[in-house]
Amino acid sequence: MQLGKVTQSLVTWLYYLRNKPLSKLTRKVAMCLMAHPDDCEILAGGTLALLSKKGWKTHVVTMTPGDCGSVDLGPQEIATIRRKEGAAGAKILGAQYHCLESRDLYVTYDEATLRRALSLTRQIAPTLVITHSLVDYMIDHEQAAMIARGVTFGYAIPNACPGPIARGSRIPYLYYADPIEGMDVYGDPVVPTTYVDITGSMATKRRALKAHASQRRWLMKHHGMDQYIQSMQEWSAMRGGTVGVRYAEGFRQHRGHPYPCDCILEKQLGKLITLGDK
Repeated sequence: MQLGKVTQSLVTWLYYLRNKPLSKLTRKVAMCLMAHPDDCEILAGGTLALLSKKGWKTHVVTMTPGDCGSVDLGPQEIATIRRKEGAAGAKILGAQYHCLESRDLYVTYDEATLRRALSLTRQIAPTLVITHSLVDYMIDHEQAAMIARGVTFGYAIPNACPGPIARGSRIPYLYYADPIEGMDVYGDPVVPTTYVDITGSMATKRRALKAHASQRRWLMKHHGMDQYIQSMQEWSAMRGGTVGVRYAEGFRQHRGHPYPCDCILEKQLGKLITLGDK
């Protein structure tokens, strides 16, 4: 009986620790780490714009410069263009742009890549990280999500990489964005834990995505329409309709040990948040 009470107390204490919020958020720093230029705008641009307006310092990080994003230009030429587009799109969202210089189709969870990502993450010292779904239509996306998971766990570990550690650095909140079309590789729907009403920031999200003109031209050439913007808006409307708003972005929160489990997006964005299944 006494042992049972001790066990129950321990479970209660562990639950408290895992759900205890990160201090008082003296640093509001968000990092969106995804595979290619335009991924952050498509999957999380509205949320990043809202956080920027709330006083958060925001960063857009891409694993690659998008060097396979053209049928007309060579890899170096299109990469140069897309780095500039990435910076322009991030600026519209109120964010700073960074590229980790992996290559399209070759994003890999390996030591060299992790070292670059850890070093940058240590410099940024985020309290909130958004990345791809762990299961998505493209392996670059999945590897980027694994890298984001790796660096969020390890960037504050002193021996993980060289360089100073910012005061207050610790494992941040981690959210996975919707996979493309909201389904996994088997075609099964992926249900968010967190919906963000981005109706008020949709215009900013659209402008940020339009900054990626090379991709718009590519899609217009092959599809005969501005499918890039239209598809993003239709998907945002579909997610919004699920929770009764015009436009929304969906995320799943990483709640496993030892990540914080309270919903920081709800605390920061209030009524713009609808919580889904846990």
